[in-house]
Amino acid sequence: MTIAITGASGQLGRLTVDELLVAGVPADQIVAIVRDPAKVADLAERGVIVRQADYADPAAWPAALEGVDRLLLISVSGPGASTAHRSVIDAAAQVGVGHIAYTSILNADRTSNPLAPEHWKTEQLIAAGDIPFTILRNAWYHELYTRLVPDYLATGEVVGNTGEGRISGAARADFAAAAAAVLLSGGNESDTYELGGPSFTLAELAQEISAITGKDVVHRNITAEEHTAELQAAGQGAMVGFVVGTDTSIAKGEMQTDSDALSRLIGRTPKTLAESIRAAL
Repeated sequence: MTIAITGASGQLGRLTVDELLVAGVPADQIVAIVRDPAKVADLAERGVIVRQADYADPAAWPAALEGVDRLLLISVSGPGASTAHRSVIDAAAQVGVGHIAYTSILNADRTSNPLAPEHWKTEQLIAAGDIPFTILRNAWYHELYTRLVPDYLATGEVVGNTGEGRISGAARADFAAAAAAVLLSGGNESDTYELGGPSFTLAELAQEISAITGKDVVHRNITAEEHTAELQAAGQGAMVGFVVGTDTSIAKGEMQTDSDALSRLIGRTPKTLAESIRAAL
């Protein structure tokens, strides 16, 4: 069984390749599809098959997917993402890929998160085809916050307009383990999983950082309007709408799930937020 992963040079892609190798999948049955093969020279040295394909060149995808049985389509973000994904989905149908797993976003069909529309369009494209699929609706990675721990410690605060909204976050490695489990399942059913770990608020994030580091960090919750003004004053013009919009979505409870699908797929309890903070430090 040949398994292909798009975006294999990225963090999630590399972690998924590692999960497959640890699980005993022969390296020559893993296809790492990347835009720049030089970035995965280390994977090639380990025996992983490396193929080049770019979303700007739809004609490259059939060759990149030739002979692939199961495909992990790791999503890209931003305007037009679903159009880019369509190139892969169409090529997969053309060459006879047997199963597509796609990394979407939590509650993609109903959330107001700014990233959701392109994910939902992609989900619909996949569902409209004849290839069995698995939709992996991932919640926020812990790393989206833990990478900012130095900033939180420097300012003494975690700022946002999330209110008391809860985030069913999980470590990127746990999402990679879930993706690998789906790729290795061999099943041809079509499923959609809402994936997330134990939920937390930004106030609880601040409390965990304080407890672990011994330095006081507080959560400063502000309105969407106040957040917009602060980000604009800080010169974050291009990202203001996205940051405030995602926080607003979190405040509505749209980054929370009660599903235990993540723990069931990986066969263990997901890493806690505290563990991810310690790892980041």
